[in-house]
Parts: sequence; C-alpha cells; structure tokens
Amino acid sequence: MFIKFFRVLKFAFQDILRNFSLSFMTVLILVLMLLSINTLIVIRVLTFEATSSIKDQIDVSVYFDYSVTDKNVNEVISYLQSFPEVTELVLLSREEVLEDFKEQHKDSPDILLSLEELNQNPLGPTLIVKTKETIDYEKIITALGVPEYESFIEAKTFADTEQAIQRIEIITSNLEKFTLVLSGLFAVIAFVIIFNTIRVSVYTQRIEITIKKLVGATNWFVRGPYLVESVIFSLLGTIFALTFVFTVLRVIEPYIQMVFQRSNILTNYFNSNIIMLFGLQFAGVFVLTVFSSFLAMRRSLKS
Repeated sequence: MFIKFFRVLKFAFQDILRNFSLSFMTVLILVLMLLSINTLIVIRVLTFEATSSIKDQIDVSVYFDYSVTDKNVNEVISYLQSFPEVTELVLLSREEVLEDFKEQHKDSPDILLSLEELNQNPLGPTLIVKTKETIDYEKIITALGVPEYESFIEAKTFADTEQAIQRIEIITSNLEKFTLVLSGLFAVIAFVIIFNTIRVSVYTQRIEITIKKLVGATNWFVRGPYLVESVIFSLLGTIFALTFVFTVLRVIEPYIQMVFQRSNILTNYFNSNIIMLFGLQFAGVFVLTVFSSFLAMRRSLKS
C-alpha cells in the first residue's frame, strides 16, 4: 500500500518537473483567481466598516420652537420612548444649542452681531434621536408629523449621511460585480490550463500508461499522480495567494487606519478567519483542479 502511494507521489513530481512551465502557469492563474476573490473579501470588510461608521453618525434632529415649554418637550420624549426602534434620545438645552450655533458661525461676524442685538436666545432646544436601523428614521419623522406637535416642532432633519450610505452601497455593488466577473474569468482560464496540462501529460505518457495498464495497474493508480498534482497546485496556489494578501495588508493598513481611525481592520479580520479562509479557498481550488483533471483523463483512461 505504502509502496504504491510513494510511487504515485514519485510519478506526480516527475510529471510536474516535465511540464514545469505549464505547472508554473497553472499555479500562477490559481493565485490570480484567489487574489481576485480575496479582493472581494477586502471590499466587503471595508464596506461594512464604512457603512457602520456612517450609520453611527446618522440621527434625526428635532428642532423645537423657542417658545416651547418643558411640558411639550417631555411629551415628545415620552412619545418617542414608546417606539422600540428608538435606541437613544439626547436633549440639547437652549443654552447648548446657542453655544453650538455660535461655534458653527464663529467665522461669520455679521451673524454673531445680529444675535447679540436680539438680547435674547432665539433658539429652542433640540432633541437628537437615534434608532436601531437607518430605515427606522423615516418612521420616526412620520410619527412626529402629527398635528399635535406642529405648533412647537419647528423642523425635523434627517442627516444626509443616508445618501452617503446609498452611494457606498452602489459603488460596492459595482466593485463586487467586477471582482466576481474577474474571479470567474480566472477560474475559466485556470480550468482550461489545467485541462490542457493534464491532456498534454497524458498524451506524452500514453505509452507508459498503456504499459501500466497491461501489467495490471488500475485506472485509479494511473489517475493517482494527477490527483496528487491537483492537491499540490491547490496548496501552492492558496499559500502563495494568502501570503501575498498578508504582505499587501501590511503595506495598506496605515492608509486604511487614517481613513477609519481604527488600526489593523483587515489584518485582524484575516487573522481571526485564517483557518476558514484557507480551508474554503483550498477546497474551491481543489474541486476546480480535480474536476479539470478528471475531464482531461476521461477519454484516455477508459477501460
């Protein structure tokens, strides 16, 4: 049993060396295919991080009229607290709103001068509302549009960051489609190369294969070296691809940190999921190479 296994290994390595250029090209295409897949993973991770960051900044600001009473404000707060979608309510007093207004317009002396001439605070309190999901904000805005609150709610604003999320999702969707097409293209190229590599190998060794079968070798013994090649190609392709990915991540992480104000976003993700990523990518490439090999050997190894 072990003798047969070592013979299969010997024939596999001999075949790889005989067709070294084709073997190298096969591994290279597999690496490119896996790199495109890992690019898709990177895009998904960064998109999730970007949308999460933006969602944290989204809120509904409810601006009360300057004449509103504390009773009216508390009534609105109690009303909003009854919604399970609401996660946080922050009330800014008139004084806090005035200070924020002055800070925002500190470079506009005309506005500040006009404010001083009024000799009173013309601004009412502001209530900041946060919900579980961004789609819940429309419900909150609609709920506050009832006639009972029209007299003392001056305005309701939904942060423009919702549009930013939609733009990110559109860009991400297009990038994902592109990388999926690219991955599919490399998969087809890898299939063709592996198929032709095995066909050439089987053709050049047709006499040896015939002799093996004449002396009693089974089809599985003949197929064995090509299956070993599939394992080797898959293993090398996966290792080289992930090694390249981790090398690139070390280079780009500082730039990503500057954007998201968080360190090692991608590195932490790949480190924590390395077993799953390696296993799935190796399995996918192995299935592709084995399928290609069996198709290439099907005609030549019929009993």
